[in-house]
Amino acid sequence: MTDTPNIEEDHFNPIDDTRLLLPKRATHGPRILLLYGSLRPRSFSRLMTEEAARILTRLGAETRTFNPTGLPLPDDAGPEHPKVQELRDLVQWSEGMVWCSPERHGAMTGVMKTQIDWIPLSLGGVRPTQGKTLAVMQVSGGSQSFNAVNQLRILGRWMRLLTIPNQSSTPKAFLEFDEDDRMKPSPFYDRVVDVMEELVKFTLLTRDNKDYLLDRYSERKESAAELSKRVNQKAI
Repeated sequence: MTDTPNIEEDHFNPIDDTRLLLPKRATHGPRILLLYGSLRPRSFSRLMTEEAARILTRLGAETRTFNPTGLPLPDDAGPEHPKVQELRDLVQWSEGMVWCSPERHGAMTGVMKTQIDWIPLSLGGVRPTQGKTLAVMQVSGGSQSFNAVNQLRILGRWMRLLTIPNQSSTPKAFLEFDEDDRMKPSPFYDRVVDVMEELVKFTLLTRDNKDYLLDRYSERKESAAELSKRVNQKAI
């Protein structure tokens, strides 16, 4: 048995720590897209994302929130639908995301999953979510649970997002907001602040290195045309 790995040398690059540690730094605030998972008039997942957006803005980020009202079910319309185009354009604009879903029947809502299902894994050989950061949160009507955030983590990994370690789960969310729809001071609010701080830090740490961090040996062996043909299946 030989000690030499079976590597194609033309596509194998040593790690360049100068590119990894000293990238050219962007000067704009982190671009964060927020998604929520309920269409109710007083949606606590929406109120939670609004609170998160205020915190992110205070931390120097630029935020945009997608309103899922009018977004069709996957396969019930084409990608040219205006709400689908709006969502995909926002995903491409973003450098990080916040996903916040209610927990319904022990899982994320269909509204939340529909939004994620409309985000493609690839567009012409480019993966629009790959290497971007993600924070996950959930709200519950009853006792504290982590089913929705656990599911969101699985989806984040599948979408090749860098899901940060911290997360937020707020039980009995109807007790945590005042009559002005602002989140009350509490340990649950403090956790949301913690999560947003961590998201901004991870986004700043990784966004300028994204191309290098995602430069893979297996994909260097493959032409752009071959990659596009492999990953762009019409349907499953």
